[in-house]
Amino acid sequence: MDLDDLAARRPDDPLVVLVRQDLDPLSVDELRLRIAALEAEIARTRRKIEGAISHRSSAEALFRR
Repeated sequence: MDLDDLAARRPDDPLVVLVRQDLDPLSVDELRLRIAALEAEIARTRRKIEGAISHRSSAEALFRR
């Protein structure tokens, strides 16, 4: 996803706010914490995707019968 794609969203969208945040004032420890939080969010999002795919596959299998 391109940054321009994000800019097309609402300006108050949390993802837009996140990617526009100035990282310069953050310490190394704060940046590491930010990375850990983002990695946890990525993992949570991937689990949601996997669950949605699994749910869809189950539904498709049910309707194929």
